[in-house]
Amino acid sequence: NDSIYRAGKGDDNLQSMLVGTIMRKIKSRTWKKQRYFKLQDDCMTIWYKSKKAGNTHSTFSVSDVEAIRDGHQSEVLLSIADEFPADRCFTLVFRGRRGNLDLVAESAEEAQSWIRGVRKLMENLENMGEREKLDQWIGDWFRKADKNNDGRMNFKEVQDLLKMMNVDMNEHHAHRLFTMADKSQSGSLEDDEFVLFYKMLTQREDVLRVFQEYSFDGQKLSQSDLEDFLREEQLDGMGVQQQAEQLIERYEPSDTAKLLKAMTFDGFLMYLGSAEGSIFNPQWRGVFQDMSQPLCHYFISSSHNTYLMEDQLRGQSSVEGYIRALSRGCRCVEVDCWDGANGEPIVYHGHTFTSKILFKDVVTAVGNYAFKVSEYPVILSMENHCSVEQQRVMAQHLKHILGDKLLKSTLEGKALTGLPSPEDLKRKILLKAKKIGGLEESFNGMGEDSQTGEVSDEDEVAEINEDNLHRESICRRKSKQRLSKELSDCVVYCKSVHFSNFKHSRIHSKFYEVASFTESKARKHLRETGTEFVHHNSRQLTRVYPSGFRTDSSNFNPQEMWNAGCQIVALNFQTAGEGMDLNDGLFGPNGSCGYVLKPSFMREVEKRFDPEIPHQTLCVFQVISGQQLPKVNIKEDSIVDPLVRVEIHGVPMDQSKQETRYIENNGFNPVWYDTLRFTLHTPELAMVRFVVEDYDKTSRNDFVGQYTLPLHCMQQGYRHIHLLSRDGTRIPPSSLFVHIRITELG
Repeated sequence: NDSIYRAGKGDDNLQSMLVGTIMRKIKSRTWKKQRYFKLQDDCMTIWYKSKKAGNTHSTFSVSDVEAIRDGHQSEVLLSIADEFPADRCFTLVFRGRRGNLDLVAESAEEAQSWIRGVRKLMENLENMGEREKLDQWIGDWFRKADKNNDGRMNFKEVQDLLKMMNVDMNEHHAHRLFTMADKSQSGSLEDDEFVLFYKMLTQREDVLRVFQEYSFDGQKLSQSDLEDFLREEQLDGMGVQQQAEQLIERYEPSDTAKLLKAMTFDGFLMYLGSAEGSIFNPQWRGVFQDMSQPLCHYFISSSHNTYLMEDQLRGQSSVEGYIRALSRGCRCVEVDCWDGANGEPIVYHGHTFTSKILFKDVVTAVGNYAFKVSEYPVILSMENHCSVEQQRVMAQHLKHILGDKLLKSTLEGKALTGLPSPEDLKRKILLKAKKIGGLEESFNGMGEDSQTGEVSDEDEVAEINEDNLHRESICRRKSKQRLSKELSDCVVYCKSVHFSNFKHSRIHSKFYEVASFTESKARKHLRETGTEFVHHNSRQLTRVYPSGFRTDSSNFNPQEMWNAGCQIVALNFQTAGEGMDLNDGLFGPNGSCGYVLKPSFMREVEKRFDPEIPHQTLCVFQVISGQQLPKVNIKEDSIVDPLVRVEIHGVPMDQSKQETRYIENNGFNPVWYDTLRFTLHTPELAMVRFVVEDYDKTSRNDFVGQYTLPLHCMQQGYRHIHLLSRDGTRIPPSSLFVHIRITELG
């Protein structure tokens, strides 16, 4: 990994990181301990230990770091802000579920040096080619397995390593490869010999078959061979000649082959492993949809109980929940407000043992993080249980902290006839809450005199009674809630209202009114009046949230709500699994901006959505092979028995799952060549989820990895699927190799 190493040698920040620094690691107001931090010579691994001799050390790789925040930007550092100035503090945020690392440097210069240095290393990593990334990965394994740190590996160390890498290889075969790679015949492998060993180990017979089928001489693909492959297999109709030239230029490692305008097997493998060879079509990566339609024409990435990091009964409430959701592109977050001490409103899950945080801290975090990954509007969905006095404090915080970001009045020049678009509302934060009266009065200068008003109290706390449980408690609730005018005036386009029925809302409801349903209420409407629901959602926003019985913060399947055109389908972002996989899949395209345009039949009211119209799409997936699947079972000697399940999530007619057979004891390079076929009726709403599991005949299969995307974002032909872990982070270099064909059947 020379390029990063060379970069490190010429950079002052990295130079001082290579020397090492003493910093304080902070866990709480009382736990602040000095640790010695040092960047290793590979310019990738950061090593730290306590000053006491003999203590064990810890390491992490720069590739595990998702972000570095400077100053007091975590709860822990905010809690000690009075003790250490912001310019000495910074936070490392890791991918997945690993906790933050909060650090205080001895001086502002040292803090800056580490912040700039880590950012530089992260940037270098971003710009690394696929080949370098693989070499980097191999190097990491080498260091893990070189137990006695002598920079070489004997056969025993290599055998242990294969187990760590999920490779079940018989001793004889492993030894043969070991001897072939041991060019110096020293009985151990050094750095480059190990890379050679690894490359022999990972020969891709499956890709070689495809290469040889299109190669005229079996040695290389001429440019016209490559053009044939792109046209016939990858179905890249447009500009195939230019594309072939670009692929050779971009992925062919051999300069000689480049001069001949040809691609060697190595180059072909690099192309198939790249973003262009992946299942997700790169042209849908950025924002490509029309963003100037009314808000209700989009699905909106939405979070439920955003303040919770764990479960609903005794979990931690945390500002971090908001930062994480917004950093994942979420555009609607929930704030549950109650009266707090000293006149300061607090946020927590009412009537439970979850911890409490200040409303103003939540607003500050939302203001800071709202537009870091997407410029499109953020909706603050507010549950207000506060007294009129504390509601006034809330209104002051919103105006004071958010300033111009808070939308305080209707947009100039926009008639009061329909919702504005995400484009109109760029970089604006909208409050969704109850409101005294409607938009019309507040902007005709009416209703100015009174400072409070009454609204009917349709509280979501009452929704736990949804299935006739303790009915009487709902009757005893006060039926009116007093609302402060200041807070009411902060609500513009998202007025929370109680929903009675579709007929009533067709006649009376206003475009700026938003109804909220628990998942079971929404399902009931879906079953009884599905078309009406779609119709309703073409005119105004609807929010659906998980049932109060899901005290473990589990999620429902959001797809059935999207099928009805519900825009704000709120999920527990902190809970990994199928629900969040589908959410990440739906909102991955279009720049991960948190808004995805609904299919046209859900937006145009005239086109009544009729899924019975017979046009069918045939999808054929050939699951060919898997590469370096992660080890899931902690037991020392266990190797995975992988199978692949392809799931279609869409309209009820299209819901379907099929599996390959399982391959015994091979997580390293299992080969299936199994074909799975699906017939779809509404491809516009179809999501495809590829799941790899470790087969277990006695108990539930273990999850290994998954990848989810909308059907219309798929590239056809031979493609790699880069798998994600349970919490949606990448697990390079784990992948599946597949062949995809999608055909319209009249």
